Amino acid sequence: MTLVYSFLFCGLLCLIGQIILSKTKLTPGHITSLFVVIGAFLAIFGIYDKIANCVGAGANLPIMSFGNTLTNYVYEGYLKSGVLGLFNNMLAGVSTGVVAAVVFSFIIMIFTNPKD
Repeated sequence: MTLVYSFLFCGLLCLIGQIILSKTKLTPGHITSLFVVIGAFLAIFGIYDKIANCVGAGANLPIMSFGNTLTNYVYEGYLKSGVLGLFNNMLAGVSTGVVAAVVFSFIIMIFTNPKD
């Protein structure tokens, strides 16, 4: 049943993003930033963890999980080292994903041709 919940959660987020894209003048970059901020706010209030417990790994796939992960690592850094820990631990949790995205994008770019 968790697979169904994961599919529905990710599908609902895609549907919301597509409706926002179709009905407003926001660009995909704006919508992506909006979802990251929403994920961060849900993490602050503990709602995203409850969603993740319900839908399983499906909560780790959308861009909202980036905001959730970033917020959790910032808070963890604050607990360990105080205010300076906010900056020390900020990208520790998401750095692997960001590097992987850049490397895989470069590899795909090598083997594909852009449209003219």
